[in-house]
Amino acid sequence: MATGRATLDFGPWPGTSQASIQMYGQIGIQVTSFVSASISLWSATADHSIDEHRIEQLKITAGNISPGTGFSVYGECLNSLAFGKYTVDWVWA
Repeated sequence: MATGRATLDFGPWPGTSQASIQMYGQIGIQVTSFVSASISLWSATADHSIDEHRIEQLKITAGNISPGTGFSVYGECLNSLAFGKYTVDWVWA
């Protein structure tokens, strides 16, 4: 199992409704591995406080596994455009 934290960037104001980031360097990951990601409730960014991480309506998913290489984390703002950076936690097993 591997875990980590990454920064998902929706860009400068006014932002966008979708963002993604690739998690490279995951040598042991396989097509059959379970991947998951969620908004971090413990780590603020320069753009957003922990409270903003908690209340923003972001859908975070993970997928698109590349065996021996990594996977992708996707973010989608459900109520409008998001801007700036948010912290996400991820895990695969």
